[in-house]
Amino acid sequence: MKYMMLVCWDVDAMNGQPDPTPEDMAFHEDQVSPWLKDVEARGVRLDGDMLAPPRRAATVRVRDGKVSVTEGPFAETKEAIGGYDILECASLEEAIEIAAAHPVAQGGTIEVRPFYGG
Repeated sequence: MKYMMLVCWDVDAMNGQPDPTPEDMAFHEDQVSPWLKDVEARGVRLDGDMLAPPRRAATVRVRDGKVSVTEGPFAETKEAIGGYDILECASLEEAIEIAAAHPVAQGGTIEVRPFYGG
């Protein structure tokens, strides 16, 4: 079954950081590398990436045929999605075990949700 792993952390911290340089991205990859190597060796990670901070988001709504675009995330919250991973695991328990090993789980939140039909 496929699972979406939403990697969330502090909105203020994300918005307070400048856009990453290539060196910043390499540093992040070094921090996440052991986790990535493990899930890729297991063959359960199908896709994943970091997302730009909420300050760069646009929220789109259509009401009565009228399109409304708002800068920023769709909801006021203390945490925001900062990345995602799509996993294919034998069970929810396996997906939870993988999420618990992600470095962001130490200070942020990892939400795991199954896909319908997959």
